Amino acid sequence: MSQNVNELLGAAQQQGVLSGQSASALAVANIGAQIQGALGMPAEDIDASEVVLVSLLIDDSGSIRFKQNSQVVRDGHNTVVDALKGAKLANDVMIHCRYLNGTVLYPYGLLDNAAEMNSGNYNPNGGTPLYDQTLVLLGAVVAKSQEFMNQGVPVRTVSCIITDGADEHSSSEADDVKKVVDDMLVQETHIVCGLGIPGIDYVDYSQVFRDMGIRDEWILTPSDDPKKIREAFQTVSDSAVAVSQSAQSFTQAALGGGFNVASSTPVAVNP
Repeated sequence: MSQNVNELLGAAQQQGVLSGQSASALAVANIGAQIQGALGMPAEDIDASEVVLVSLLIDDSGSIRFKQNSQVVRDGHNTVVDALKGAKLANDVMIHCRYLNGTVLYPYGLLDNAAEMNSGNYNPNGGTPLYDQTLVLLGAVVAKSQEFMNQGVPVRTVSCIITDGADEHSSSEADDVKKVVDDMLVQETHIVCGLGIPGIDYVDYSQVFRDMGIRDEWILTPSDDPKKIREAFQTVSDSAVAVSQSAQSFTQAALGGGFNVASSTPVAVNP
């Protein structure tokens, strides 16, 4: 089984991956248990010289359904998974998907074990605890990365946060998330991106994601059009495939390149 999350996060702090402030932000009641539930397949069971972790946090709030975007989101998730399955180094990719209200669609595992999102396992009807659950996702990314590093296996990560609303009812603040994102980005082995889907109310997604520490070049804000939303998911998909192919392509994208470098698809931000 995967290592204990508290030991993994403790090791990350000792090795300078996490600052004391980030460690404190992650030391929230019950977050450890949620992170543990995401770790999935043990690192020691993966036969790879390097690993790419792809992590998805997908909004399952009721506004997704009210805006009739449920199927668009399902298709978007499936597009990302299918594209990664067709990538050259697909066997070196592990993927994890959780919903914004705490459900784990699947923990970290190989692409073949990733569940297809459908009407039976994705029925958005919850709230928007964006900051709390982003911390859970990023905590899982850091912990899983540390698990591989403990095995001497280099790790690169791509994490995407997908929401159609601003935070509601989190006990954490945007700055708590930013502390963790900042620490991750300093390592130059992590990419964190945000996709804002137009919801019922106007939201300045660029500002929401900036407040969480996500860099402008990794923010997508498509217009209120299913076609544009699908194109944004395709951009995420293309980028995940591109940066998973080599350390060089990952570094080029991570060091300021953003979606424009990582994706072959033209990126429209605030179209």
